Amino acid sequence: MGWKNKISAVFQGNTHEIERGCGHTIKSHGLSVARFHIHDWLILLLLVVIAIVLNVIGPFHRFVGKDMMTDLKYPMKDNTVPAWSIPLYAVLLPITIFVFIYIRRKDVYDLHHSILGILFAILITAVITEAIKNGVGRPRPDFFWRCFPDGKDEYDRWGNVKCHGKESDIKEGHKSFPSGHTSASFAGLGFLSLYLAGKIKAFDQRGHVAKLCIVLLPLLMASLVGVSRVDDYWHHWQDVFAGGLIGLFVATFCYLQFFPTPYHTEGWGPYAYFRAVEEVRVSRQHAPPTNGGAEVERSEVQLNQQSGTTTIAFEDVENGRI
Repeated sequence: MGWKNKISAVFQGNTHEIERGCGHTIKSHGLSVARFHIHDWLILLLLVVIAIVLNVIGPFHRFVGKDMMTDLKYPMKDNTVPAWSIPLYAVLLPITIFVFIYIRRKDVYDLHHSILGILFAILITAVITEAIKNGVGRPRPDFFWRCFPDGKDEYDRWGNVKCHGKESDIKEGHKSFPSGHTSASFAGLGFLSLYLAGKIKAFDQRGHVAKLCIVLLPLLMASLVGVSRVDDYWHHWQDVFAGGLIGLFVATFCYLQFFPTPYHTEGWGPYAYFRAVEEVRVSRQHAPPTNGGAEVERSEVQLNQQSGTTTIAFEDVENGRI
């Protein structure tokens, strides 16, 4: 088999997987899947509101004395990785890959659950990160120049800083721990790494190291984002380390809500897909004989789709009752 065929097989699935497929696409079951998960989508909107509120209210301004300024006098620099780019590489890039795989496999469950999962990973991480930032209020490495842009430091009678810099700069100056860029990067790209590991069967015990390179590439990208935060003097190394752990933990937690572990024999598909496949198989086995005893070749679900009705409730398939 040539490399072209091998790569195609990775994203299209082998013959056995395609034959046992349930044939549920966006057109046939997209609306049903979305309706079944309507509460999850509403929770996502709630998480967006919470993240915005946490960002607006501002952090705790902890005590910063003159002796502490030795480690907080790094120069103010622009972001190597701007904040607006995070949704592009941590959300849109993975979703583009999800859509590409859907085009090859035609599995509505995989597409819906992967998008829902990565959005949950990003937003839960954002809420956790912002909440900790506000609670800790750790000054950034460049805090001195945020507080005293003219270089003239001033302190009150208790030795705490009396900042006269821009209010927005001072607010951001107290949001060092943990790193939001890093946590979001590991949440989105960590989810993508797990997803790819399952799809290409990276842990199939055949020893293909090339598959590990594909799996580790998103994690390398996230790590480089974290390194840039230290290089730009926006974060201490502890902030980046903690942000990476938070993002990766949440990504794993959200991924396992919808997919088996990547090293599982069925790690290439979501739980809902295998429940739907089983439902179609049972439907075919119990299909009534027609044409003098010949078995119906198409499942009852597929026949009902053509007539515009669905006999078996979609909720039963998703909950595994059928």
